[in-house]
Amino acid sequence: MFADKETFQRAFVTRVEALCGKPFAESTARDHYHVLGHMVREHISRHWIATNERCRAERRKQVYYLSIEFLLGRLLGSNLLNLGVRPMVEEGLRELGIRLEDIEECEADAGLGNGGLGRLAACFLDSLATLNLPGHGHGIRYKHGLFDQKIVDGYQVELPEQWLRNGNVWEIRKEELAVEVRFWGRVEVSEQNGRLVFRHVDSENVMAVPYDMPVIGFGTNTVNTLRLWSAEPAKTFPLHKDVMQYKRETEAISEFLYPDDTHDEGKLLRLKQQYFLAAASLGSITRAHRRQHGSLRRLHEYVAIHINDTHPVLAIPELMRILLDEEGMSWEEAWHITTHTIAYTNHTTLAEALEKWPIRLFQPLLPRIYMIVEEINERFCRELWERYPGDWGRIEQMAIVAHGMVKMAHLAVVASHSVNGVAKLHTEILKQREMRLFYEWAPHKFNNKTNGVTHRRWLLKANPELSALITETIGPRWIREPEALIELKSYASDPAFQQALAAVKQQRKLKLAKRISEKTGIVVDESSIFDVQVKRLHAYKRQLLNVLHIMHLYNRLKEDSHFSIYPRTFIFGAKASP
Repeated sequence: MFADKETFQRAFVTRVEALCGKPFAESTARDHYHVLGHMVREHISRHWIATNERCRAERRKQVYYLSIEFLLGRLLGSNLLNLGVRPMVEEGLRELGIRLEDIEECEADAGLGNGGLGRLAACFLDSLATLNLPGHGHGIRYKHGLFDQKIVDGYQVELPEQWLRNGNVWEIRKEELAVEVRFWGRVEVSEQNGRLVFRHVDSENVMAVPYDMPVIGFGTNTVNTLRLWSAEPAKTFPLHKDVMQYKRETEAISEFLYPDDTHDEGKLLRLKQQYFLAAASLGSITRAHRRQHGSLRRLHEYVAIHINDTHPVLAIPELMRILLDEEGMSWEEAWHITTHTIAYTNHTTLAEALEKWPIRLFQPLLPRIYMIVEEINERFCRELWERYPGDWGRIEQMAIVAHGMVKMAHLAVVASHSVNGVAKLHTEILKQREMRLFYEWAPHKFNNKTNGVTHRRWLLKANPELSALITETIGPRWIREPEALIELKSYASDPAFQQALAAVKQQRKLKLAKRISEKTGIVVDESSIFDVQVKRLHAYKRQLLNVLHIMHLYNRLKEDSHFSIYPRTFIFGAKASP
């Protein structure tokens, strides 16, 4: 259907009328979006199937990236770009009297992420697919995302983010692959054939239903999968709870990204979310591995699980639970497999982000998982005592369970074979300050992976004018090999290139100025310097410092008649925690 312009036009018109039940002339931009999205998904479906079949046939090692966030952005434009058909589609639509930009505006920004954590996750998925590597994402299908922000009288007002209101053309619900997740209850311990057997009974169960989205590589036939989990009531309702209360509590698990955790109810919900993600993902991963290989004894040879920050850390005790309770392995074998399967990325040194959970909440909610965490902690502390005999202070600081809290970052470091920071300075701070004791204990685990972006999204798609100039100057190799951008250095002093670059920048500023005027009614000076800060609104992001600088410049301009600066427009974009 994307073979050429005429074929695309015929297929598009036919499908609009067939799917929307109206003459093409009466169809809307939203109709066009849904039809075009379905056409893209249908077009890549055979590659999606082939990718999975090829990986199974070749028994390739699979990468699973677990993250509480995936900041995908709008996918229609990106997918058309990666398929290499965007120019043809754009021209074909234009001849039908339709602007592709109008169709793209109908797509809601997926409410699956908020900041750098989700941006990195999305970039990794794009890169993995483009490099033809079998790498898949696992996350939560938030019904309302973080929140929709309105500014009223200078204050932020939070509203539910209705990104799924008109459906999601990219997802496929796979109810047959649902995973049962257990909360609350108690653990029965018995002895069978000389070994302890643990049974989680009287639990409150939740069904994790997967929605799969394709991840299309640039210029390749590889299509990986982003699997998003939705929390739904199990077929058997808990007898001790009102049915409607159980339904509300269950659906709340996948309703919002980062629910307010200033009170115990919110803390429990966040902990539920994190275990829900871990248990659903591990249930899916191990089920697929068993189907392919029969048992999990060589899981670490065929599966790599990467946990993006501390939110998915419960994947560690959950994998141990599966290996111990379902596979009947010894602790030593299960620990060997787990620690050779899981790797951890640390994103921050902020104490508030190095999560820890009160035992009084953790233990009753996840009784079997807590038992495993406790055992990991005891064995780890015993190892520390043998290595640092008598150094109680060190052991206390490094313990996973201490002072009534379960420390997730400590668990991640102890159980992962690799621990990386996201910038050279950040990694050095981890090694020399925040995690110094862990670095002294296991220096071989720590490494740096400088945070990057997918330049195809943040340059090729975001700024087509600049992309065209770069390609005209150094050729198209940079699109697949971003290191080729270094070739632009030799043009830094070229007057012709400087002039062309300035023209592109001014063209983009005109577009931004138009958008600002349309959205806010504010008319900005298009020839001024645009000083932009788009970050989460938080003390450590230092927006206040930026504002103080603006006030300083303003006061100097008023007080000092000899002081002058080039006209500057300050632009902020941010969401603050509710």
